[in-house]
Amino acid sequence: MEIDPGVSETAASQQTYQLPPDSLANCVVVGGKREGTERLAACVVLFTTRADVNGLVRRRIDVRKASFLSMDEAVMLTGMEYGGINPIGLPTEWPILIDRQVAETEVVLIGSGVRGSKLLLPGTLLGELPGAEILDGLGVPEPASP
Repeated sequence: MEIDPGVSETAASQQTYQLPPDSLANCVVVGGKREGTERLAACVVLFTTRADVNGLVRRRIDVRKASFLSMDEAVMLTGMEYGGINPIGLPTEWPILIDRQVAETEVVLIGSGVRGSKLLLPGTLLGELPGAEILDGLGVPEPASP
């Protein structure tokens, strides 16, 4: 679906279009190094959670420390626009880690690769992507604000 590119960030899309927060998903690219080799993964979690980068993700990609890629690096490596990154069409050697909550969401809204649109699709479809792994606990609740 076409959207205003100025509201492509998930929080802005949710607020502008009054979408239920538990139907929105974010795809983030995470990386770390092991033996001099960078290991990357895409993580898909609900908007209401954050990826457990230094717990579950770090262990899954087998690195000492995992972190989110910078905006510039994520854009360069995915070929997608920031605010529109999604797991479809990523390099086949990257694991696509999908939180079970996303996979069990009837219809989820994710980026389309560009800022001017979003994709609506069944959460189960994301679990069928090549390299996809559905994980319990990938998305953890956001910490409470002080």
